[in-house]
Amino acid sequence: MKIGIMSDSHDHNDNIFRSIRIFRDRNVAYILHLGDYVNPNSVRAFKGVKLIGIFGNNDGDKFRLMNAFNEIAGEIKGEFFEFEEDGLKFACYHGTELPIKDALAGCGKYDVFLYGHTHQCENVRIGKTLVLNPGSSHGFGDKATIMIFDTQARQSELVVL
Repeated sequence: MKIGIMSDSHDHNDNIFRSIRIFRDRNVAYILHLGDYVNPNSVRAFKGVKLIGIFGNNDGDKFRLMNAFNEIAGEIKGEFFEFEEDGLKFACYHGTELPIKDALAGCGKYDVFLYGHTHQCENVRIGKTLVLNPGSSHGFGDKATIMIFDTQARQSELVVL
């Protein structure tokens, strides 16, 4: 199964739509957004695709964001989310608090730990845990990036928008 991973879209709807096109072309099962949508319209841009997300530090109006997720039949999981897929245990956290991020990455409980916040791509192993950050789908003057994770191959691919 392929999972589309993105973070820190910060209201950049053009790049959100680019990401969705790429994820559709690559046949991802769903999109996992690691927070910092900012505006509910950024969530509504995902209408028609399966979106699962967590909150980031710039997601202040959680009530309206939750309503936008409900409107598109998406799932918002709060600030932390763990799940299993194809025998892999995943944890998702935006990454706002460095000690929490480091503890989750290094605890050894997860096969894959996903985070955002830094706007910097990362693909490293800490013990048995694969630690992934898709960078920022906004781009902020640098390159805008997303990831695709293949649960069967257990590999990620960084995609520049």
